[in-house]
Amino acid sequence: MIDEFAKENLHGRLRRDRNTLLWKLDGLSEYDARRPLTATGTNLLGLVKHVATVEARYFGEVFDRPSPEPLCRWQDSDGSDQWATEDETRDQIIGFYRRTWAHSDATLNELSLDAPGHVPWWPEPSPNTNLFAVTLHVLTETIRHAGHADILREGLDGRTGVRPEYEQPIDEEARAAYRAKIEQAARSAAPIKA
Repeated sequence: MIDEFAKENLHGRLRRDRNTLLWKLDGLSEYDARRPLTATGTNLLGLVKHVATVEARYFGEVFDRPSPEPLCRWQDSDGSDQWATEDETRDQIIGFYRRTWAHSDATLNELSLDAPGHVPWWPEPSPNTNLFAVTLHVLTETIRHAGHADILREGLDGRTGVRPEYEQPIDEEARAAYRAKIEQAARSAAPIKA
């Protein structure tokens, strides 16, 4: 009984956070969806592509259920899953992510939480694992990158939040006052030396 509850709870949260990640692209220009927004090149569309690739590998290869999507061998990964080339469209990447969801969901629906899996890229003694551990890992990765996406999106146009129905109109004056309050507390705690 607890296994089914745990499985549905983890799966439900994964579905929620997948949608959150995609929502961060809504209304953005092609340039803003793709452009590097950190010194290391992190970008919104690249986060979606990366999470899709991670999920495809974990719910596919790990359980001998290869993804129907073409993936390079994990040993050959070169970081190209973290950004969109000029030849890849937003719709292609989102489509890849959604097709990955369907494949992952089938794995989650068909296997028990204690189903054995093998993650060849995890170091010893951890490569032998189970669906519970992998689901938790993928959920953590998705949440982590959705958080990155939230911060990147805030930097672009101020929009934040987990879901559109919870989004509040941006009150620039209130945000500036709140930020100034935090800045003042930081300065008071650690005065800037001239």
